Amino acid sequence: MQWVAPSEKDAANDTLEKRLWQAADQLRANSGLTSAQYSQPVLGMIFLRFADAKFSIRRAVLEKKASSSRVGPRTEDPTAYHAEGVLFIPAGARFDELLNFPEGGKTVKKAGKDEHLTLGQAVNDAMRAIEAANPQLAGVLPKSYQIFNARLLKELLKAISTIPATIEGDAFGKIYEYFLGEFAMTEGQMGGEFYTPISIVRLIVEILEPFHGQILDPACGSGGMFVQSARFVAEHQKNAATELSICGVEKVDDTGRLCRLNLAVHGLEGDIKHGGDINSYYDDPHQLTGKFDYVLANPPFNVNAVDKDRLKDQTGPARRFPFGLPRTDNANYLWIQLFYAALNTKGRAGFVMANSASDARASEQEIRRQLIQSRAVDAIVAVGPNMFYTVTLPCTLWFFDRAKAKTPRADTVLFIDARHIYRQIDRAHRDWTPAHIGFLANIVRLYRGEQPDFTLGGHEAATKLAEIFPTIGKTASTNFQSLENTRNAGTPARDQNAAPANLKSVISNLKYADIPGLCRAATLAEIETQGWSLNPGRYVGVAPGEHVSDEDFKEQLEELNEELETLNAAARKLETTIAANVAEILET
Repeated sequence: MQWVAPSEKDAANDTLEKRLWQAADQLRANSGLTSAQYSQPVLGMIFLRFADAKFSIRRAVLEKKASSSRVGPRTEDPTAYHAEGVLFIPAGARFDELLNFPEGGKTVKKAGKDEHLTLGQAVNDAMRAIEAANPQLAGVLPKSYQIFNARLLKELLKAISTIPATIEGDAFGKIYEYFLGEFAMTEGQMGGEFYTPISIVRLIVEILEPFHGQILDPACGSGGMFVQSARFVAEHQKNAATELSICGVEKVDDTGRLCRLNLAVHGLEGDIKHGGDINSYYDDPHQLTGKFDYVLANPPFNVNAVDKDRLKDQTGPARRFPFGLPRTDNANYLWIQLFYAALNTKGRAGFVMANSASDARASEQEIRRQLIQSRAVDAIVAVGPNMFYTVTLPCTLWFFDRAKAKTPRADTVLFIDARHIYRQIDRAHRDWTPAHIGFLANIVRLYRGEQPDFTLGGHEAATKLAEIFPTIGKTASTNFQSLENTRNAGTPARDQNAAPANLKSVISNLKYADIPGLCRAATLAEIETQGWSLNPGRYVGVAPGEHVSDEDFKEQLEELNEELETLNAAARKLETTIAANVAEILET
């Protein structure tokens, strides 16, 4: 199925985050600093603006209470802020004080002596003071502002000050996320190591539906999986800070700090283990086995040189690698088993995986067979190229559900081909619109026998779903004609709640069906005949009237070539064995 949304590149030009980025990037371009040097200090500045806005609101409340009470003011008492989940910003570290700090610095008293304090030093001192007053931020905030010349730092403060202090907390979060994404794109391969595009994360979250419980990302990068999970909870009228318990692991220390900062900007806290040579292959700081309700991740693909000797005592049932260690020098199936092992009996997992893992042979195929036969593999989504900033190759999204074994869909796996559903952002990048994400997630909900949810995607996603899937006793074409009649009558509808009555009726009675070129629920017996492949292309097929694209043909050819190479290698090995046996017989 093909659904290409028009680009909205121009529509975003006037957004606050876009204007801020353009201003900040222009300053960087004239500074001589690299994106890597510039990114964390800028993100730290956005954080300070956010924290200061929250602090000011709480301070005003405390001042009002003090004016009507005999009790002295608590405006400088950190506990009065912490009790309400607000960070305390000490005097000298507040945003307006730094904004008004002289560009040329000023003389201050330190240890009884006069000392010249530059603007960069003042911002560094402010960050240290904030960490000291808020222990959960220890070691998180950037303190490298001395690399900025005073003029650049002053202009950056002015640019960040244009963020209205009155905007809602989630708006700060969106600005922070926007900057993360832009820095990731600018930094190329390094950026891809800490950032997963939001549309990919949103689809994973929509399919998992993390309403409540413990959530883990053992390769958490800058924390996007946590943030979007929290947003999902908030969109369903719950408080993410009380509904979700967040745990993460990040090998790169600087990236772990980015994650903790990202959580703080969104009003969240989590147990994020990072730095100090911590590594999810060898270390288990959260004692993950059988513990988590949700696992979300975008792990590094095709990592080699993992020391498997260090993992031998962690294999077997109820351990981190329950299906054994792959013999190949590739860590994909180590990650896949970690995600499975971390789930409790009702847990769900969603993660990004290299396409090659879906058809991998030999020991990886055996692990995949055991995984499929455990009935935990729920859905597989094929994703087209150019959805990531660092690689153009397509990938696959895998979804586990440990509770699936006790449901009517125990002996099936849902395959979705989303390679031709996208919005073209620019020549080299694509994403999904909210309607795309809502549509794809609701295919999974229909498959599970759940009611559709159009909180994300609204009327557009609902209409597309109703056009394609049948309702009880009706065909999809009948639904389509009914909706066309409504559209022709000019009935406006922006979301499901505002939808015309006949659309609501269609939505409430939709049922899952295999749609050639889009989705198919394949049985385990069918999957076995395909060599336990989890490649959606083997099952979904092509829609009537559509032709195999050059892109699809290339992918299919690569798969066939890979299979041919595997068979040729096996044939050569067999030929050598036969020759050796014949030689041995002739010698006797």
